[in-house]
Amino acid sequence: MTPKHPSESLTTLTDLVLPSETNPLNNLFGGELLARMDRAASIAARRHSRRIVVTASVNHVAFNRAIPLGSVVTVEAKVSRSFKTSMEIYIDIWVEDRESGNKTKANEAIYTFVAVDDTGRPVEVPQIVPQTPLEIERFDAALRRKQLSLLLAGKIKPNEASELRALFI
Repeated sequence: MTPKHPSESLTTLTDLVLPSETNPLNNLFGGELLARMDRAASIAARRHSRRIVVTASVNHVAFNRAIPLGSVVTVEAKVSRSFKTSMEIYIDIWVEDRESGNKTKANEAIYTFVAVDDTGRPVEVPQIVPQTPLEIERFDAALRRKQLSLLLAGKIKPNEASELRALFI
């Protein structure tokens, strides 16, 4: 399988925050943002694997900044690392200032997707070759996150988490 660059999976969704999508403080519902992130991540995973993909986990979500009614929100997702059948998708959420047009990072998330065949069985995916400094940073961190997840789930022993051990030695 030919390795791919993260940029090949880049997915950008831009939309407006409407009144029906806001809470009593007139900010975007967190669940609405989660749905937008899931859709963008799904498209990025599909672009990378060219297979049916399913959400395996929502590994991290940071709601750092409220997104007010009327805001233009951009969700950017791309594969940060792939493993045998799974892919980590890193998602950045940007809010555009209504007057200046400047974009500010509001939130971020990390999802994991698994590629499957028509019967729902996991299938292998292409590896990732990061190019930019940010892609390399996210690629390296993805292995640490995976090892931590496996360690916490009891699927590997502490001495098998080589990337995590390297942080402390």
